[in-house]
Amino acid sequence: MEPVNAAIIYYSATGTVHALARAAAEGAEKAGARVRLRKVAELAPPEAINANPAWAQHLQDSAEVGEVSLDDLVWADVVLFGTPTRFGNPASQLRAFIDTTGPLWMQGGLASKVYSAFTASNTAHGGQESTLLALGNTFYHWGGIIVPPGYTDPIQFQSGNPYGTSHVAGDGPPSEVALQAVRYQARRVVDTAASLKAGRAA
Repeated sequence: MEPVNAAIIYYSATGTVHALARAAAEGAEKAGARVRLRKVAELAPPEAINANPAWAQHLQDSAEVGEVSLDDLVWADVVLFGTPTRFGNPASQLRAFIDTTGPLWMQGGLASKVYSAFTASNTAHGGQESTLLALGNTFYHWGGIIVPPGYTDPIQFQSGNPYGTSHVAGDGPPSEVALQAVRYQARRVVDTAASLKAGRAA
């Protein structure tokens, strides 16, 4: 059977979600998937970016990561979305990309794929769960198969979020617990997609 194709699509301003996305890519690859790591386009004006040195630095540091296109969604069996939380919702940059998927959705091109998501907020309880649930609303409309990590691995009892990996950015870079959790989440969605792919082939 062909390997599972996994697209890790994310937005990150200062690098926190970028670190989680890279760990997710590692987890998906370890599970045997072919992986595309893709960022969404930065839409903020230069004056806003340059006012935050960490934001400007991350934009330079992540220049080698390719920008996502609709072709990445067509190619993927699994899509993991990563975003910082913005007032309890996904970042506008990620939403802007999602808003371009209408024609593909109308063709049924987003249905029956496996979806999951991860996030970070600056403070504890800073909208992490509502951000992940908001992305779930999109997956429902697409006809996607949503696979959360749940409490299906011991790491989840340390990370504590059954909806998807989350991290408190105000505490510093993602901890090893958060990185292990997102690697596990990626493996779980890839394993689920592999089972679906095998069943459909049979």
